Amino acid sequence: MPAALLIGAVVLCACLVGIYTRPVDFLATVWPANAIMLGMLLRFPATATPFGWGMATLGFLAADLLTGSTLFKTLILTAANLVGVGGAYFLLRRYSRDTIRLKTPESIPLMVAAIGFGAFLAGLVGAVANPVLFGGSSLGGWSFWFVTEFANYVAILPVMLTARRVSLPKSASRMDLLRLALPALALVASCAVSVQIGGPGAIAFPVPALLWSAIVYPRFLTVLLTSIFSFWSLLALSAGYFPNVVDVTTESGLISMRLGVSLIALAPMMLASAMAKQKRLIGELSHLATHDTLSGVFNRGAFQEEAATAIRSLNRFSQPFAALMIDIDHFKAINDRYGHAAGDQVIAIAAARINACLRRNDIVGRVGGEEFAVLLSKCRRSEALEVAERIRSVFAQTMTLNDDTISLTVTLSVGLAASEGASVDLDTLLEKADGALYRAKDLGRNRIEVHQLQRDDDAA
Repeated sequence: MPAALLIGAVVLCACLVGIYTRPVDFLATVWPANAIMLGMLLRFPATATPFGWGMATLGFLAADLLTGSTLFKTLILTAANLVGVGGAYFLLRRYSRDTIRLKTPESIPLMVAAIGFGAFLAGLVGAVANPVLFGGSSLGGWSFWFVTEFANYVAILPVMLTARRVSLPKSASRMDLLRLALPALALVASCAVSVQIGGPGAIAFPVPALLWSAIVYPRFLTVLLTSIFSFWSLLALSAGYFPNVVDVTTESGLISMRLGVSLIALAPMMLASAMAKQKRLIGELSHLATHDTLSGVFNRGAFQEEAATAIRSLNRFSQPFAALMIDIDHFKAINDRYGHAAGDQVIAIAAARINACLRRNDIVGRVGGEEFAVLLSKCRRSEALEVAERIRSVFAQTMTLNDDTISLTVTLSVGLAASEGASVDLDTLLEKADGALYRAKDLGRNRIEVHQLQRDDDAA
């Protein structure tokens, strides 16, 4: 119920904004209501109910009636709006979630097909309404209605579909922020230059800046900047800021201008969608290259790289840290008795239980078949011993494998080495922790042994 009321209120407000831009006895220069309604139906499924459609219909009707339209005119305009939104929604709701959110290269062509279908249907109503309401031709009504609907959808709907919170990169310097702002600044500058120079090609001046934005910015920011460009172009052309571009006093001039701006806007959107998929694939490949596929934690090489980098920083500020070497007891016997599939499940459970006992800035990796290494940052020996004991006790809890057909208790042996503020490299620390691990296994397993790093080094 609240969602349905919300879409009705939003449609009413959006209609009033569009009516404010409507010349006397003509269609609105900008009509955001249909695209906003379509975006809400797709992003918030709770609004896509019969009651939600009914409240949106009331919003359309109320906006026109409150601003002086006759009931006959209001009914025709509302029918065009609902037919257009309904046609586009009919196709878009059949797309995958990634397609609707414009995350794939084929998203933009599919979106264009859907909104083109919706605009086509709205144009059919316009073909009937134009002779009746405005004294024009049916063909002129269809073409003008189609292009106007299409342009509004292109300018607004992608923003609705990709909207998300955007945050600046952590610890970004002023120079980094300046570089990040350059595409947006280039867009503003190119728009200003296009107004100053004018001429037939002026409307295309911002295109390189928009393409630059699509390469640098997240998908939503690119779409938002493109939407701003679209609205700015439409309003600037209507206001006569582009001399010798198009005669906006004629219907054919308006159609050409709106369609041209819309097609220009599609290019950076398509590039942004392609870049989004490329970045996602690169991220997946990077994860596969640095993470163990079975346990999900860092593989040996990535662990050594991450841990070594962290230790250099910790040594620089004389902060304590510790390393744990963890080995699953009698793992070969588990494989021999229950099979390698069960052993793989034990590895995965081990990684999950170890991770659950660590802090966000701790680093864990699988460095052998059944062996894990952990770097505990800003952690003294006594604190590291508590973490190790927590891992050992949590892991000793019974686990079930093969869809609960196998129940067994598996234990861990842990070797611990701590820096206690001394400057120690990763290899040395892991060597000492590994020695403590072997002592734990020699002393009966299911226990923790601590290497006294400073004392041993002083004795040496």
